[in-house]
Amino acid sequence: MADRRAEEERADRIRRAVRTAYGARIRRDAPGCCGEGEASACCGGATGEGTPDARGDCCGGHAETDAGAAACCGGSEGSCRCGGQAAEGDCCHERQPQANALGYSAEELVSAPGGAAVSYGCGNPGALAGLQPGETVLDLGSGGGLDCFLAARRVGPSGCVIGVDMTPEMIERARAGARSGGYDNVEFRLGEIEHLPVADASVDVIISNCVINLSPDKAAVFAEAFRVLRPGGRLLVSDVVRTAAVPEGVWADQSLWCECVSGAEQAGTLEQMLRQAGFVDVLVTPSEESRRLVESWAPGHPAAQYVRAAIIEAWKAD
Repeated sequence: MADRRAEEERADRIRRAVRTAYGARIRRDAPGCCGEGEASACCGGATGEGTPDARGDCCGGHAETDAGAAACCGGSEGSCRCGGQAAEGDCCHERQPQANALGYSAEELVSAPGGAAVSYGCGNPGALAGLQPGETVLDLGSGGGLDCFLAARRVGPSGCVIGVDMTPEMIERARAGARSGGYDNVEFRLGEIEHLPVADASVDVIISNCVINLSPDKAAVFAEAFRVLRPGGRLLVSDVVRTAAVPEGVWADQSLWCECVSGAEQAGTLEQMLRQAGFVDVLVTPSEESRRLVESWAPGHPAAQYVRAAIIEAWKAD
């Protein structure tokens, strides 16, 4: 009983730390786990409502010169950042190589509402999930809504996308993006992915982008995912997996948990959890090419010694 209570208290501490960290990143537009955040001054600050002007640069009238763009965006010359607005030719173009590496095109990022790309995650799950018109999609840990907005374009007006996130600031930003972008087929719900505010057997596809590793109870996440999927439904997730033993000091470090390092599980353990939840055709595929991405999450820390990005696939039998 004492061990169970201690584990529950630890799980609560982790959830509070993650919620606080990601809420702070929205308020400060700070760099986030698995990618960089937005600049605060030129792109709408905490509201995330700023958009590029007709010339395509995210700093609007302040960007008469390169130096002006840099000052507006709060960085050095040529380093300004602006949500998802990363088309070639605007002041955010330096983010595009990272987006390309994760599977996002410039067109996809420019199409999303300003402020949606709080972080790029560790992949582009919606592009890999084979989304079809009319399907209902659930995004676990939807953040600023980027993957939901991209999924909405794929499922069309006859489909539906639900984003669930436990951070109120993330939900507020995502809902603002849905309103400003006219996404009538997207809904954002506040909730924990271990206790989904979603009806049984109501979803065709589950996606998630570098979020399940943040959960202290991954078995509960997969059980909930299985519950809400319709028979024949599928789960396709971009996340991280542990590839080497994590030292005790790293495992206990909540800041590294928030940076997608400490909470990563071994691929075999995740496969076992998914099968125990009821899934079939389970496949976890780590990416050795993700080392540089992982190194960027915790600069100065050897995170890439322990984790890699991976694609996690599973199905609910008919």
